[in-house]
Amino acid sequence: MRRREKVPAVALAVCAICAVVAANALAAGSPSLLEIYEVLKTKQFVDLTHAFEPGIPHWPGFPGEKRETLYWYDPGVGTTGSGFYAQYFCHVGQWGTHADPPAHFIKGLRTLDQIDVKEMILPLVVIDVHQKVAENPDYCATMNDVRAWERKYGKIPEGAFVALRTDWSKRWPDAAAMQNKDEKGVAHYPGWSMDVLKYLCEERKITASGHETTDTDPGLATSKDDYSLETYILGQNHYQIELLTNLDKVPEYGALVVVTFPKPKYGSGFPARVFAILP
Repeated sequence: MRRREKVPAVALAVCAICAVVAANALAAGSPSLLEIYEVLKTKQFVDLTHAFEPGIPHWPGFPGEKRETLYWYDPGVGTTGSGFYAQYFCHVGQWGTHADPPAHFIKGLRTLDQIDVKEMILPLVVIDVHQKVAENPDYCATMNDVRAWERKYGKIPEGAFVALRTDWSKRWPDAAAMQNKDEKGVAHYPGWSMDVLKYLCEERKITASGHETTDTDPGLATSKDDYSLETYILGQNHYQIELLTNLDKVPEYGALVVVTFPKPKYGSGFPARVFAILP
């Protein structure tokens, strides 16, 4: 057996110094989370969430919200007692600006508590069709809209949250205006299209999507009890956010979106708090 030659101490020292220098260089190139936070503090934040209360627009098949003041600061107001402020809320999960998990439509897929927190801060992409919707309330997003966005900004980034801007939220909180029914009871409001959703999910690998209306599908479809678009998007194991607002106050590209909601065990949906951080 050949005797192993000893590595000179100087060589070991050089290797150690190189390792330290490399580590420091890597660290210098990657800002710390606190440094990132200092940058974020300087940015503009935009709330994309409606405040909810009894009587707001909602899917017609759901009951309204009931709310009770259990405790109030002064005696004689709360139904249970006094000394502090506490309310009792009773509402469907799909209430106000809310999150729909895949299990909302598809048995066996993820419920609200199973959505990873890494899916809650994402690049925000806004497909703006509000001018077309102003001319035609039945307008649905097309691949031409998506191609126009990509010609301007490049490929929609993988993992993005894609929001459809229609400015329909400006009708809030008028439930009749949101539904926009004609004399035959047919609703007229905008929506997505199957071509666009398939492209976003299967080609661009987005994480989630959102819109300003009560439904993924346009009013003409939901009036016939056709929810094929919502069935598709949730069937891809993606979550979505409905009843967004203030999309006219964020850029089409470059912002981040933070999507938060409670964690009910096996939850079928819940009101969400969604906001954008502008570049």
